Amino acid sequence: MKIRRAELADAKGIAKVHVDSWRTTYTHIISDDFLHNLSYERREQLWNNVIPQGIVFVAVNDEGKIVGFADGGIERSGKYLDYDGELNAIYLLKEYQGQGIGTILVKSVVHELKQLGMKSLVVLVLEDNNSRLFYEELGGKCIDTVEIEFSGKKLKELVYGWDDINILF
Repeated sequence: MKIRRAELADAKGIAKVHVDSWRTTYTHIISDDFLHNLSYERREQLWNNVIPQGIVFVAVNDEGKIVGFADGGIERSGKYLDYDGELNAIYLLKEYQGQGIGTILVKSVVHELKQLGMKSLVVLVLEDNNSRLFYEELGGKCIDTVEIEFSGKKLKELVYGWDDINILF
């Protein structure tokens, strides 16, 4: 397994992981119609825009296939003033979860954020998403709960924070 900075040519592979991971992770959380209508092409367009300006890392298996990715940057909402960085997304194909790859992806993003002078981090995760336990294992503390409406359904997002990103190393 190789973890490296994403390149523009990775957009298609990232999009595939993004859509496929949503379809496995959010079953019974988000409507089947929404998940079915996710588009590899639209996600590829999104990643073509994000990669050049973002902090995006990919996990590539021995066959050269992208099996996971993580994306980070500055805290986007402006609501969490004590936190300057944000883990925007992290997804792994189901068969690659639980092998430590996600931890390495997070550390890769956090290392870059630290190089930019950031000292703290937040991540938002749906309350019904079991991956919230991953953030707790990494030392994240739940600092807020936010109600959102997604595809006509009311959901809760948990906001996990790390006051000091050095805890992640």
